Amino acid sequence: MVTTPYIINEIYDIIQKSTAFELTLEALLALGVIWIVLYKRNGRKRLTPEQREKLIQEWTPEPLVGDVPEDHPALHTHLVQGRVGKVINIDGKQCLNLASHNYLGLVEDDHIQQEAIKSLRKYGVGSCGPRGFYGTVDVHLDLEERLAKFMEVEEAVVYSYAFSTIASAIPAYAKRGDIIFVDEYVNFAIQKGLDASRSRVVFFKHNDVADLERLLEDQAKEDRRNPKRAAKTRRFLVAEAIYMNTGELCPLPALVELRKRYKLRMFLDESVSFGVLGKGGRGLIEHFNVDKVEVDLRSAGLEWAAGTIGGFCAGSSFIVEHQRLSGLGYCFSASLPPLLTQAAISALDLFENDPKIFEQLRDRCQRVSQKLPSLKDFTFRGDVLSPVKHLYLKNETDSAKEQQILDAISKECINNGLAVICSEYLDHMEKRCLRPSLRLTVNRLLTDGEIDDAFRILGEAARKVIAAAT
Repeated sequence: MVTTPYIINEIYDIIQKSTAFELTLEALLALGVIWIVLYKRNGRKRLTPEQREKLIQEWTPEPLVGDVPEDHPALHTHLVQGRVGKVINIDGKQCLNLASHNYLGLVEDDHIQQEAIKSLRKYGVGSCGPRGFYGTVDVHLDLEERLAKFMEVEEAVVYSYAFSTIASAIPAYAKRGDIIFVDEYVNFAIQKGLDASRSRVVFFKHNDVADLERLLEDQAKEDRRNPKRAAKTRRFLVAEAIYMNTGELCPLPALVELRKRYKLRMFLDESVSFGVLGKGGRGLIEHFNVDKVEVDLRSAGLEWAAGTIGGFCAGSSFIVEHQRLSGLGYCFSASLPPLLTQAAISALDLFENDPKIFEQLRDRCQRVSQKLPSLKDFTFRGDVLSPVKHLYLKNETDSAKEQQILDAISKECINNGLAVICSEYLDHMEKRCLRPSLRLTVNRLLTDGEIDDAFRILGEAARKVIAAAT
């Protein structure tokens, strides 16, 4: 039982050990709490029964769901049935698919599907918990070991879905007071990671190394003026290997040179380039033959070339182990379902046993790029080796009108057996909203004839819609 003298002695001991500032602050907090309690008790206005009844009669509840305009896209969706492979069934119509990110065509691989089914029968549908709380299954550890070996790094950590991977990795390291230099056209997942970090974010012009160097030099001058603050400030550089929003490769060798000169920590998102670039499909670092130690953290999604769900970060053991304690998407999300984990392992088996699939994909990317100039109503953007291409209306107008025209072209293409979609951006949340575009994605399984048919349909649909709009 705690006695009164004991409590008094404890209070006296606390007062003796506290500084004057701490005692003053605690006294002000105590007075504030007392004032709030007394103010709420004495300052509350009491209503008469008549006033209360009048307020009830005048009150009109707001609707749980606001009115939705008749032309809202949510009211006019397409119905997709069956497997989303090279050919897709949309609203009962078979369409050649240039809309989804199935670059290597692994969604249609029967062996991967059978291996996933075996895993489903063995483990069930889900693991029912985060990785640190009963959610780790042996296939998760196998996949992490295989990814680390494939990416030729010390360790890898697997996340439940691609969006949370880079969005969790950035705030696991960058905190308030740090500085992050980042390309202005990074994807939305990176943007959310930047927000969560609460760091100072400095955007440089898209793929403009000179602009980045200018910003770094400005920061270096500021650091020299205030060396004490500079000693406590960490600096990061974030880029995408292939930018989802433009389809362009980042100038990695030049970025690495700046990273070394200005002592930056570098994060590289290889979501689009993983399974696409490099002799073995390991991404942009392999493509440019850059030393792996020059990039501190590499992340990638498994939802594009690998044809499954999830994502991973790869790097040194020190870097990866930190995420197991600080990566919010890893710590608090239910772990990746075992059947999808097994699908990723089977995809890695194919990567290692049949590396010619990467050359086949790059050949298809080049073939699509060669056809792009034939579209007279569009300009285009995207590297020759990128599986993502963006088409923009040649005659630029306001964004709303361009979006309407592109939506109409997309619908006309679907009606004629070609699935293409418009790139979508959250206008009120994106840091830099890009011009509306049609986004084409390349599949390794496309034939020359199918590519020719796709561009014929696309060209005819554009001419028809644009003529009607003018």
